[in-house]
Formats: sequence, structure tokens, C-alpha cells
Amino acid sequence: MSLAASATWAAPATTSGSVALALAGVVAPYAPLPAKEKKAVAAFFNGDSNVPITRKIVVTADKVVCRASNVDITSRSCALTFGGNTRTVKGREANAIFATEALAGVPPDGAAGTIYEALSKLSCTLDPTVIKDKAGGGADCSFAPGN
Repeated sequence: MSLAASATWAAPATTSGSVALALAGVVAPYAPLPAKEKKAVAAFFNGDSNVPITRKIVVTADKVVCRASNVDITSRSCALTFGGNTRTVKGREANAIFATEALAGVPPDGAAGTIYEALSKLSCTLDPTVIKDKAGGGADCSFAPGN
């Protein structure tokens, strides 16, 4: 990979709307959020905008690193880091995170039979009041591709 390509991959990225909601939706279950906020994010991601919360919800992660093997095709996992804590998920949950990272534009990288996708400094803001309007707004994320 050229220096120019690696610089491009390291540039901060943003996404909004349905992709941002999806990214927040797959990370929030593992994030250190109050139960009420996790429930609201899950409701939004499940198509229900009628939640009792009106203040903005911020979903953050220091790093999200996913890998899938293209040799052992049953192997897929993601490590989500929040502060000093890392949570590892496998299988269906990891696949959902991996696919959502790709949807958000996180570039893949590969080595020795493994495909990686990684992002750092994830910050997603969900505004319940705007989401309830059902006009496409209310969800914004920023992150740095790579780790």
C-alpha cells in the first residue's frame, strides 16, 4: 500500500442517517451506556422511534476491530474497546458489526487468510427528537478508519 493510500485510509470519516443509526445500533449493546439509552438505541434500530428519551444519546468506542477468515469460513470476531475494557463478540453479532463497518465505508485489509476492518475514535450522536420526525436525520457518526 502506498503512503498516499494509507494517509487516505487514516483520514477521519463521517456518516449520517440510516448508516449512522446502524453503526450506533450494532455498537451500543456493548457500550458503557445506561440501560435506558441502550433500550432507546435498540428501539430506533428496530424501527420504533417512539422512545421516552428526548436528550441526545452518544455512543462511543475507542476501537472496533473485526476479522473474518477466508480460510476457516466459520471464523469471525470483533473486539470492541471502551476505555480500558475490551469486549469480544463472535458469530452473528460479529458479522453484523463487520458488515455495518463496511456499509459505513471502513476499508478492508487482509493478511494471511484473514480480512480485517477496523475503526477508532467512534462517536455517534442520536437525536431522538429529530429521529421521531422520520425525515432522514438525527443520527451522525464520526470515526477514524484503521486502528
